[in-house]
Amino acid sequence: MAKEKILAIEDDKDILQNIVTLLEEEGYSVFPASNGIAGIEAANTFLPDLILCDVLMPGMDGFRVIEELQKNRSTRSIPFLFVTAKTEKEDLRRGMLLGADDYIFKPFEPEELLAAIETRLKKKNSLIADLDEKQNQKTLASSGKLFLKVNGVSKFIKLNEIVYISAERQYSSIKLKNEKSFLLKKSINEWEKILPADSFLRIHRSTLVNSDLITKIEKSKNSYYLVYLQNPEEYFTMSRRYATKVRKSRFDLAAE
Repeated sequence: MAKEKILAIEDDKDILQNIVTLLEEEGYSVFPASNGIAGIEAANTFLPDLILCDVLMPGMDGFRVIEELQKNRSTRSIPFLFVTAKTEKEDLRRGMLLGADDYIFKPFEPEELLAAIETRLKKKNSLIADLDEKQNQKTLASSGKLFLKVNGVSKFIKLNEIVYISAERQYSSIKLKNEKSFLLKKSINEWEKILPADSFLRIHRSTLVNSDLITKIEKSKNSYYLVYLQNPEEYFTMSRRYATKVRKSRFDLAAE
């Protein structure tokens, strides 16, 4: 059974063929396109689950490709990875501002490409939800439940089921104890205002964790703190800025 559909846009025939062969061996359905115009047509036709795109291409470069795809509601949310030899900071920033999710730099190892694809597809498969603002105003403080709208249907989540909330570019991801996750278009700053401060601890500009699930906080060799949650494989780096604030909370951190 084939995995997700991947569109590969690359003008170098050898590189394109190598990518197609690698991904097909992994079970993906691959749609190759040798230029930007063909890539846009394929994206609109097949609606792939992920797009790989070269930056430097004749006629229409990768930046133009992503600009055009962002104009279409059907293609704007498709994970988009640039595969490129360009490493200038200005080019990287331009691509991210246009909506690219990641960069893979040539030459790359097969494992590197596959890992990047797998990571992005996992995020894509997270459920997109909206916060039920009206319902939460009534019940969040009193019942300890967060109400979401998933595909138009209201769903509640107990606050103690949330493990952490992390920023995902223009979205934030809510990770639950049962391994499910939801993506919402809400910033970490907004979550910090909504969630009770005695249950959720901000440890980084992009991360809030459930403080009741913290098992230990220890100082690393580089003077940062590592925050461990109940799952032994789940830990986060706490920035110095937030370590100062945490010292004033119920956690006893040694001074640096």
